[in-house]
Amino acid sequence: MKAIETKLKGCFIIEPSVFQDSRGYFFESYNQIKFEELTGLNPVFLQDNQSKSSYGVIRGLHQQTGEFAQAKLVRVLEGKVLDIAVDVREGSETYGEYVAVELSEENNRQLFIPRGFLHGFAVLSASATFFYKCDNVYNKESEDGVNPLDHTLAVDWQVPLEEMILSEKDKNARSFKK
Repeated sequence: MKAIETKLKGCFIIEPSVFQDSRGYFFESYNQIKFEELTGLNPVFLQDNQSKSSYGVIRGLHQQTGEFAQAKLVRVLEGKVLDIAVDVREGSETYGEYVAVELSEENNRQLFIPRGFLHGFAVLSASATFFYKCDNVYNKESEDGVNPLDHTLAVDWQVPLEEMILSEKDKNARSFKK
């Protein structure tokens, strides 16, 4: 396993060691001890989530706030997505900046997104099954988000505008400046 810290402090790309042979492959998708050794972080995951989406779907940009803030470890089980993490930590040197990481069933990469970040992804393949571990439980009242098409952030989702599929909640989400 390898951990690569992104330009956003505390946000890591995790690359597992994959063992392949004529029968298929094997890799350890998560090991708490190795994760802590490589990142210096010790999240305790309380909830796992999974979603399936078709090409052009954009989910995000979302976060949980307050006592229900969440760190996430995300990966793709099937297909390919462009995963986005936006730093919204007050006082952070990289406030308002984002990283974009391609996650796929081929590269087996994961992205660790600490608390205090917006998160979203765009499906780049015909469909994608997305899996994420969270270090806190979901709470509807703590839900927050920013419109994924916000001009201030100017995220390149790698999906043509006319092919993007957004929920009504995301279309009507507030701007980053607000």
